[in-house]
Amino acid sequence: MDSNEIKADLAHVLYTKEEIQARINELAAQIDKDYEGRDILVVGVLKGAVMVMADLSRALKSHVTMDWMAVSSYGSGTQSSGVVRILKDLDTDLMGKHVLIVEDIIDSGLTLSWLKSNLESRGPASVEICTLLQKPEAAKVKIDVKYVGMDIPNEFVVGYGLDYAEKYRNLDCIGTLAPHIYQ
Repeated sequence: MDSNEIKADLAHVLYTKEEIQARINELAAQIDKDYEGRDILVVGVLKGAVMVMADLSRALKSHVTMDWMAVSSYGSGTQSSGVVRILKDLDTDLMGKHVLIVEDIIDSGLTLSWLKSNLESRGPASVEICTLLQKPEAAKVKIDVKYVGMDIPNEFVVGYGLDYAEKYRNLDCIGTLAPHIYQ
């Protein structure tokens, strides 16, 4: 979905598709360098990380295998319940593997901190995190994120996998919604 087709829905565009792709290519180059000679298991966190995972995987020159996880800490509301549930677990045994968790965005870090600990308990050689976006002002826990695409303000953003009411995930840029959409 092109942002020009839904201009009235967006307050402003934070990152264009070209800026996103350029940053993903830079992240991929760093990951290739850091993992040279090693296979990587790339773990995408559903649903938001789909776009990042696809483009990052294509940009990597290293061989990768992929798997997916879905976790939730929200239940049916908009506030975290504090309890993380696995909705879809990995199909891959992590023992001895180099795992790279791929996220679309890190807000509070609570769910991702739990996820990293959970995966580390499964015996991998290493577990690192790559996220396209991070909101430093929203952090509630310190989490070591090795690869960060961009820091953004503590605003609600959509596009490139990020949604509002399951819409806007296929938007080719990242932007903030106009208030009339969610009020």
